[in-house]
Amino acid sequence: MFESRPDRDAEVVLVGRSNVGKSTLMREITGHTFDTGQRPGVTRSPNHFDWASADFVISDLPGFGYMKGVPEDVREEIKTDVVQYIERNAEQILVGILVVDGKSVIDIIDRHSGPDEIPHDVEMFHFLREVGVEPVVAVNKMDKVDDKDERLNELCDRLGLHPPWQQWQETIAPISAKRGSTKPLNEAVRHHLHEVQRDDLFQFF
Repeated sequence: MFESRPDRDAEVVLVGRSNVGKSTLMREITGHTFDTGQRPGVTRSPNHFDWASADFVISDLPGFGYMKGVPEDVREEIKTDVVQYIERNAEQILVGILVVDGKSVIDIIDRHSGPDEIPHDVEMFHFLREVGVEPVVAVNKMDKVDDKDERLNELCDRLGLHPPWQQWQETIAPISAKRGSTKPLNEAVRHHLHEVQRDDLFQFF
């Protein structure tokens, strides 16, 4: 299912729950529209977009987490596929963009925090770091958030980053993909590309 990856050495991946705006962000970055399922859980394989002239691919991985009408075993399979894809290609993945919904992310994290449970978003953030992929959290739909600084500080706190969020601008990027407002994300991604001497990829961000 995940064998369709183009043969490219450099990759940036988009990961996140369903319905957080990954496909909209992918369209914003690439300028191309992708077929997405009308229902969560329908998209089971990654959307890849590569440029013929560059040794680079950007991949939108299937949404994970709770999806209405999708059985738990299917949800777990999707998450396992996403994790294995990242593990398998970690050497090539320069940045992992974890997309979250700025309006609901804190509630979702808090609802799933407990002695035996780690929220998917928090788990994915730390997993990316563990496998050596630089995570950038694209906090989407910020145009719908009133208490922006407070919300971003709370998110930092949940991810184990000391607030205020402004000191984590290479990691926390407030955006509104639908409105084309992605500058903080582009700057964060460029920072990490520069760190690995891939300024040639700035043209895509």
